[in-house]
Amino acid sequence: MNDDLAPLSARIDRTNELLTRMLAEVAKTPSTHAIFVDAGYLYAAAGRLVAGTEDRRAFDLDAEGLIEALIDRARTIFADSRLLRVYWYDGARRRIHTSEQQSIAELPDVKVRLGNLNANNQQKGVDSLIRSDLESLARHRAISDAALLGGDEDLVSAVEAAQGYGARVHLWGIEAPEGRNQAEPLLWEVDSQRTLDLDFFKPYVSRRAAVPYEATTTRPTRDDVRFVGAQIAAKWLGERGRAALQELLPGHPYLPGSVDQDLLVEAEGLLQYSLRGQADLRRSLRDGFWEHLQGQY
Repeated sequence: MNDDLAPLSARIDRTNELLTRMLAEVAKTPSTHAIFVDAGYLYAAAGRLVAGTEDRRAFDLDAEGLIEALIDRARTIFADSRLLRVYWYDGARRRIHTSEQQSIAELPDVKVRLGNLNANNQQKGVDSLIRSDLESLARHRAISDAALLGGDEDLVSAVEAAQGYGARVHLWGIEAPEGRNQAEPLLWEVDSQRTLDLDFFKPYVSRRAAVPYEATTTRPTRDDVRFVGAQIAAKWLGERGRAALQELLPGHPYLPGSVDQDLLVEAEGLLQYSLRGQADLRRSLRDGFWEHLQGQY
């Protein structure tokens, strides 16, 4: 080799070596995803689908159970990725949390972001919050994939901003009884689309009765509910065995949607009390369930 070319060849070899190392490091770095929920869209579309109304006052939404179901669905879709967190966007008067929003904010891996709610109960500023978070997380390489549950055309700029930094945006929608409940320009811009159907939302949305179920019975304590969770865990383990337990444990503290729903229904039957919308009791129920299972492993 010509002596004049030797230094250039050495630099090329060194560059190739550095690129190889960098690619190896990238390959070892786990992908990360986040879930972005436009609560205004969620309540309106899920309420219409399950309860036949968009009026939040007419139905109950088990937000905790639904969030866990969304996390479980994302875990299935992004199999080799870890969850960063769930972002929950909603409106509130003067941006002051309602009791329901506060309960959601206390959930693990959930960040509640509030826009304003005007005199006509319309959300203001939510779309800009979604764009800000999507763009910032993508720019800092905090996420590789974003699952966006929403339908407003104003979200197009948020999608474009995230994609501009290399993140993939996956639009999740809610089945519409008729027509569409998502803007076409939004559908055109995203990297993939999925629709969550009636069966997905049925366990988490229920039309309010004239007389609340809770009013006819005494509210159980957290210890009571935790004990029931442990009882159900013992029965679950006896029926399914240790192989099923070993499959379940890596998902702690989350339960697959089907297991979580069965746990809720059975607990309500044993307690003779509705746990819908009772975030603290739902957590105690899951705590009791997990504590028993982990104690048997």
